[in-house]
Amino acid sequence: MSRAITNLLIGGLLIMTIPTATTASEDRKLTIVNPRTLYGPSPNGYSTAVITPPGARVAYISGQGGQDSTGGLSPDFAIQVKQAYANLRTALEGIGAKPDQVAKLTVFVVDHDMSKLEALTRNVKEMFGDALPAQTLVPVPKLAIDPMLFEVEAVVILE
Repeated sequence: MSRAITNLLIGGLLIMTIPTATTASEDRKLTIVNPRTLYGPSPNGYSTAVITPPGARVAYISGQGGQDSTGGLSPDFAIQVKQAYANLRTALEGIGAKPDQVAKLTVFVVDHDMSKLEALTRNVKEMFGDALPAQTLVPVPKLAIDPMLFEVEAVVILE
């Protein structure tokens, strides 16, 4: 192969690896979709769908319960929810992510009833603001540890 062709090939490879303006952080944001023809989920603290950017890496955060740093659990549902979201925030920080990178939450609620929705909605809105992830609530009879009343797991898009 001639030296000119080798230089062209090497130059082509270098050009292909140079980042372009299309890789800006704006292109790495999640797109929230709430079709107008469906019930508006935002007042309840979630979005209908979230589109992840092409080529994004995905991280999965295991269920975070309401244990404090010593493993203690309050018997109060609202306190456990608040602590679980604080634990989720700490887990996000541990992987270098922020709440606006969470695409999907799954929450598990022991003996769910409508009286628990206020605490759930308040805490998710405090953490995520207007960038509400898609979310599924799963009522369960119990969780891994008997005093646990709430658990939240997350799917996170990394930049």
